[in-house]
Amino acid sequence: MPEEKRPQKENFTPSSPVKRTFAWIGIVYMLILIAMTTYPYFTGRGLGNLGPLLTIPGLIGLGVVALVSWRTTGRPGKWPAIALAILCWLLAMITLPIGIIGLMSNFEG
Repeated sequence: MPEEKRPQKENFTPSSPVKRTFAWIGIVYMLILIAMTTYPYFTGRGLGNLGPLLTIPGLIGLGVVALVSWRTTGRPGKWPAIALAILCWLLAMITLPIGIIGLMSNFEG
């Protein structure tokens, strides 16, 4: 379509990068919750011991949000944002084996 005939959207304001990051975190949690709610239909048993595993997307997302917020708004400062991201990602790495053990406890034969 030629440029002059394309309708102009003057009132459109795109979401901020922080809001888009939160939306991706929400999509990850949505997929996890769909898997958790459909699993009993196929096996007849619910999933348990998933608390540590459910914290991992939030921890990773918080680290990403800190970095994205620093890059877009300048708050928090560079070093606090990097420190918070590293702390969140380290906590996620520490929590991952605990979450995998909790998930695997559902599949004991």
